[in-house]
Amino acid sequence: MTVTQLSTFVLVARLGSVGAAARALDVSESAVSQALAALRTHYGDPLIRRTGGGGMRLTPAGARLLPVASRMVALSADAEAAVRAARGAPDELRVVATSTLAEFVLPSLVEAFASRSGRRTETSFGVASGNEIRVLVENRLADVALGPYLGAARRGELVSEPLFRTQLVVVTGARSPRPPGPPARWSWLVDSSGTDPDADSGRLLRRLGVAEGHVWVFPNQAATWAAAAEGAGVAPALAHLVSPRILRDELRILETPVTPSDATWHATVVQPEQRSPATDAFLYFLHTPAATRIMRAPGAGVPPSRFRPPVYVTLWGA
Repeated sequence: MTVTQLSTFVLVARLGSVGAAARALDVSESAVSQALAALRTHYGDPLIRRTGGGGMRLTPAGARLLPVASRMVALSADAEAAVRAARGAPDELRVVATSTLAEFVLPSLVEAFASRSGRRTETSFGVASGNEIRVLVENRLADVALGPYLGAARRGELVSEPLFRTQLVVVTGARSPRPPGPPARWSWLVDSSGTDPDADSGRLLRRLGVAEGHVWVFPNQAATWAAAAEGAGVAPALAHLVSPRILRDELRILETPVTPSDATWHATVVQPEQRSPATDAFLYFLHTPAATRIMRAPGAGVPPSRFRPPVYVTLWGA
């Protein structure tokens, strides 16, 4: 039995599928299945069974193992941090964010923190959905999450602090007519956040009652805006991020029954006694004027695929 196997089991159990755990770990589904198989052999129990509806449920033994495994994974993180400190190694900081923040803001924030903090810090970052980042931070597989409010977590383990307030709007081509019919019948152009029930775009589509057949998913937010500018449909957007395209007369804001609406970015971490010095330093930096300026005007952004290193792949070397 290894910490890797326990971490994998925790992610599968919390996220509800092998595929979701593989995405969070940035590894193949077969690697997750192999880790689960080794753990099952060790304990002589299936631990997790598939249900008829395509979901998964814990066996009685798996249900008892889960809280213990979560504690062991957290203790392993503490042990690794203690050894790194004793060796004089740089602090480790693992940041995860939802797709919009990762596309437009996260690289600049991490770069600015590195240049201003004066700390020796090894920083890595990645992209995840709201449900995934909750599980990653709860189980000490990420240090800081940027995205929706996640403070109301199980056992009160997480703290979500507001960072930046903006507005969610809907945009269409500057010369495109208003789509006919109610918003639920429009063609909606979204990035992965449109399929995330915890993200602003996902909540918007749910509030408007948009069915899956009216949603088109693009690799990133910039691609959705480009398609909207060409008249392919409408796209959710955060007002301050899309404003340069509106000023260039590429897009215009389209009012809906639920937009414009308020949106807030949050930083989510564990309780103070569980945080590393690097986590506290980064959290402090996020509340500085320099970080606020980056969040307000981050630039054009780049696709997440350009800067998605394997944040958690180090688990597989355990």
